[in-house]
Amino acid sequence: MPALSLTSVTHAYAPGTAPVLDSVDLTIEDGEFMCVLGASGSGKSTLLNLLAGLDRPVSGTVSLPDPRPALMFQEHALFPWLTAGANVVLALRLRGVPKPLWRAEAERLLTLVRLPDAYALPVHALSGGMRQRVALARSLAQGGSVLLMDEPFAALDAITRDVLHDVLTEVWLEHRLTVVFVTHNVSEAVRLGTRIILLASRPGRIAHEWRGNTPGADTATITGLLRKEIGRHARSNP
Repeated sequence: MPALSLTSVTHAYAPGTAPVLDSVDLTIEDGEFMCVLGASGSGKSTLLNLLAGLDRPVSGTVSLPDPRPALMFQEHALFPWLTAGANVVLALRLRGVPKPLWRAEAERLLTLVRLPDAYALPVHALSGGMRQRVALARSLAQGGSVLLMDEPFAALDAITRDVLHDVLTEVWLEHRLTVVFVTHNVSEAVRLGTRIILLASRPGRIAHEWRGNTPGADTATITGLLRKEIGRHARSNP
């Protein structure tokens, strides 16, 4: 059973303009961890917005059996006047979880992302990596089985990013999530993804695809193809 799919999806920012995505067909299976690579402007974030239901395609069909995909962005988007725990509780409230369960469930999710003692900490007291972990816990509090992530670790240093890769992998396995992860970082995609797609630029189409056990799905090969797409995009947009 696919977790989500796009069938012949075309999308443009405004009527009469060139399409950002053109006739994209993509099926993402339940429990898959798919990473999306591409040059800036290739439609990666647009693809995520369509999957989230934030945009509707000009043509084609987007199918999302889970009506509540969770979203996580590069900016943590936490409420700075709340504690870490209160940020997670807010998602539980909106989901309709009974009040007596809020604290225990928030603490469970914070422990899952390796922040067992952070419930009462104010957001301003947290490091960048800790804030992203709280944002991940808040995403999980929404209760969906699909997690859409738009370069969530791009602003973090290499060591913090490495820790968060481990945390995310643990969470993915623990909750049996379906993850769509947009990134510019090939090494990140190779490390995390059970499947990687590379979008061509303007219009965005799936140019290449690799699965975890595909021969040639190595960092150097994928980096070379991504650089070609970046170069092609630059030539077509002087």
